[in-house]
Amino acid sequence: MKLFLLRTSLAFLFLGCFSANLYAGWFDVDDSISVPENKKPNPNTPSVKYAATIRVAGYVDARSDMAPKKIGISTQRVSGITGKELVLDRDVTDFVSGAVKTRFDDAGFQVVDGASALFELSGIVKELTYNVNARDEVALAIETTLKESATGKVVWSGVVVEKKERFAGISGNGKNDIANNLRYELGIVTQKTVDAISASLMASRPDLFNLTPGTKVIPGVTVLQAAGGGASASAVALTKPVSVNGTLVLNTKPVRAKVYLDGVYYGMSPLRAEMEPGIREVSVKADGYKTAAEKVSVRKGDTTELELVLER
Repeated sequence: MKLFLLRTSLAFLFLGCFSANLYAGWFDVDDSISVPENKKPNPNTPSVKYAATIRVAGYVDARSDMAPKKIGISTQRVSGITGKELVLDRDVTDFVSGAVKTRFDDAGFQVVDGASALFELSGIVKELTYNVNARDEVALAIETTLKESATGKVVWSGVVVEKKERFAGISGNGKNDIANNLRYELGIVTQKTVDAISASLMASRPDLFNLTPGTKVIPGVTVLQAAGGGASASAVALTKPVSVNGTLVLNTKPVRAKVYLDGVYYGMSPLRAEMEPGIREVSVKADGYKTAAEKVSVRKGDTTELELVLER
């Protein structure tokens, strides 16, 4: 009898360990959010790199009462996350620095690690939060400063602020939804930053670019200082605002259909969304109707309108 009980106990112990390992293998038990890189090619990327070289020295975290990886809290159920705190798989400073490097490289700059770069870029993460309540609330405020490496002179400094709300829909949020939405919002911030710096350098150092000298307003960017006289001097030359993104206006029949852009849930129709230029796959779903999908070209500085009719 004792031998039987011993064998039974060992069997249950083995099954418990096996089940735990199996659960860990089958299900994601890591609550941290990993934001994927945008692997879609930018159609506006220059075919030849500019002579402007930049070293990204990094950003510092100036958020108050926030751990380095924490981005917010959730009062709603989020699939793939067991706790209330929302945390990244890396420090927010590394997250922002990596996104800025990618964006400058994509814009045609030569991003280098050595001290031979003409310019050095650094910045402050003043705000980067993602809270999940009745709606997703995203808030970013990123200050960036560009200096001449040789002299330390500030040639551009500015702050980009982006605040958005998003309805998660009846099906709720998932970890990947949060990751993709955060990547999208930070992409808007970094794109505006790079476009503002490019415009300023293009005006002051046209020898580094194969572009026509000029400058432009970047919506959402507050310029603190720019080459050739600071913000007040550059403001004189700025006339018509130029959008760095495109706008998609989507209507559906029936209304209040769930809208997905590139597989990411964006909200209910009708929908108006600012986004990066490129080919986007739009699909809409509604109970009792067949899914409708179509690819659409979103153009820089332009508004694209689309209407999708769902069939029963």
